Amino acid sequence: MKKVIGYLKPFALAIAISMLLVFIQSILNLYLPTLMSDIVNKGIVGTSMDEVAKYGKDMLIVTLIAGLCTTISTFIAAKIAAGLGKSLRKGVFSKVEKFSLNEFDIIQTSSLITRTTNDVTQIQNLTLMSIRMMILAPMMCIGGIVMAVSKNLELSILFTVVIPIFLIAIILFARKIVPLFSSVQKLTDRLNQVVREKLTGVRVIRAFGTEEYERNRYDKSNKDIYEISLKIGYLISILMPLIFFVINVSTVAVVWFGGHLIDSGSMQIGDMMAFMQYAMQVLFSILMVVMLFMMIPRAIVSAKRINEVLELDSTIDDNKNEVKKEDIINPGEIEFKNVTFSYNKSDEPVLNDISFKIKKGETVAIIGGTGSGKTTLLNLMLRFYDATSGIVSVGGHNIREISLNSLRNMIGYVPQKINLFSGTIAENIRYGNENASDEEVEEAAKVAQAYDFIASLENGFDSTVAQGGTNYSGGQKQRISIARAIVKKPDIYIFDDSFSALDYSTDSKLRAALHEYTEGATVVIVAQRVSTIINADNIIFIDEGKIIAQGKHHELFETCEAYKEIVVSQITEEEAKNSGK
Repeated sequence: MKKVIGYLKPFALAIAISMLLVFIQSILNLYLPTLMSDIVNKGIVGTSMDEVAKYGKDMLIVTLIAGLCTTISTFIAAKIAAGLGKSLRKGVFSKVEKFSLNEFDIIQTSSLITRTTNDVTQIQNLTLMSIRMMILAPMMCIGGIVMAVSKNLELSILFTVVIPIFLIAIILFARKIVPLFSSVQKLTDRLNQVVREKLTGVRVIRAFGTEEYERNRYDKSNKDIYEISLKIGYLISILMPLIFFVINVSTVAVVWFGGHLIDSGSMQIGDMMAFMQYAMQVLFSILMVVMLFMMIPRAIVSAKRINEVLELDSTIDDNKNEVKKEDIINPGEIEFKNVTFSYNKSDEPVLNDISFKIKKGETVAIIGGTGSGKTTLLNLMLRFYDATSGIVSVGGHNIREISLNSLRNMIGYVPQKINLFSGTIAENIRYGNENASDEEVEEAAKVAQAYDFIASLENGFDSTVAQGGTNYSGGQKQRISIARAIVKKPDIYIFDDSFSALDYSTDSKLRAALHEYTEGATVVIVAQRVSTIINADNIIFIDEGKIIAQGKHHELFETCEAYKEIVVSQITEEEAKNSGK
C-alpha cells in the first residue's frame, strides 16, 4: 500500500496541525473532571461565590478552548480526507489513461470504476476518522487510566478486567469480519459489471426477450452482496451491544465499589465522580477504536485494490521514447518485419511472421475471414499492443522508439465499434481536432457524407449526442466517427471495417470524396465488403494470422482462390474481372 500512503505526503503539515489540536483537546478533556472534583470535594456550602465563579470560569474557558480545537481539527481533517480522495481519483484515472489494452484485460472496466469510486470513498472515510481518533483515542485511554489511578488505586483494578474483554472481543471479531469485507468489494465489482452490461445492452436484451434472465443474473449478484453484508451486520450487531453492556456494567461497578470506599472514608465524592468520568473516557476511547476497527478492514482491502492499479505498469512503456513527430521525415510509411503476436494467456499466436511495407500516400486494404487477425494488425500499428516478436516501424523508426503522443497524432483512427461521447455533434467531430474551425468541421462532415443528415436536424451541428450515440443510427454514428478522423488531417488514416453500416450509394460517394481529400496521406482499410477495397493500391489477404497473398485486386483474383471466393460471393465474376484495374 506504499503508493496509496504516498498520496498523504502533501497533507503532512495539515495532518500534524490537526493532530496537535486534537492533542490539546484531549489534555483539556482530561483536565475538566479534575476541576469538577475539586469544587465538589470542597463543597458548595461554605464556599464563597467568588470561588464558585472562579471554578466556573475556568471550566467554561477550558470547555470553549476544547470545543474550538475540536471544530478546527475536524474542519482540517475533512479537507485532508476530501483532498486525498480527489488526489487518489486523479491518480487512478491518470494511471488508467496510460494503460495499454493488456492492462484492461487484467483489470476489467467494471472493477476500475468501483476502485475509482467506492474504494476511494472507503479510504477517504477512514482518513477522516483516523486523523482525529489516532491521537484522541490513545490519549483519552492512557490519560484517563493515569488520572483515574491518581484518584483511587483500588478502584482502578476495574480496568484490568474491562480492557482485556474489549481487546479479546475486537480480535475475535476482526478475524471474522476482515475476509467478509474483501468479499464485499469483489462482489461489488461483479454487480457493477452486471448493471453496466444490462444498461448498455438494453436493446439487445429487449430484442431477444431475455429480461427475465438478466433480472435473475442481477438478483444473484445483488443477493450475494446482501448475504455477505448481512453476515457483517450480524457480527456488528453482536459486538456493539456487548461493548455497551460492558460500559454500563463498569459504571454500576464504579458506583457500587466507590460508594463503599466513600462510606469507609477512603475516597471523596468528588474523586469518585471524577473517576467515573475518567472510566467513561477510557471506555469510550476504546469504543472509538472499535468504530475505527470496523472501518479499517474494508479500507485496507480498498487500499490494496487501488494500489494494484497504481503499481500496475503498462506494458507499453513511453518513458524512454524520444522520437517526436518532427523527427520523422516520412511519417506515412508503415512496415512490418517478421511480426508475431500473442494475447495474454494465449498459447497460439494471433499473428504469425507478418511482413509487408506500406509507402506514403498508398491506400492499402486488409481483408480476411472472421478472427483472422485484421483488427489485431491495426492495434499493433496504433501501438495498443506491442508485438511479441519482430518490428513494427512508422516513418523508418521502430514504433517502440516513437512517443505515443507523436505516433497517435499522426494517425486518424475510425474503430470497428463506434463510440461517440455525450455532448453535441460538433464536439464529437472536434474530438479529432479541438482547434478545428466551424468551416473545417462542416468540410469533414461533407467528406464523411454526414453533412446532409446533420443539417436536417433541428439544431444542426449543435444537436445533442447521447452517451454512446444511442440516439443515432449505426450509419449516422459511423459517418460522425469518420468525420472525427478526417478533421484531424493526419498522415495516416486507419479505417477498421468503418463502412459496414453504410448503404452502397453512400459508401461509393464517401470513398470518392475520401480519395480526393486524403491525397498524399496513407490510408489503411480493413473491410469485408469487396466494393470498398477493390481499387486499393495493395490488398493484403490474411487467414489464420498469416499473409496468404497480397497485390492488386486483379492479381489476387487470378492467383488467390480464397480471395476469389470472397469476391464472387459479393459481386459477379464478370464485374470482378473488370474492376480494380
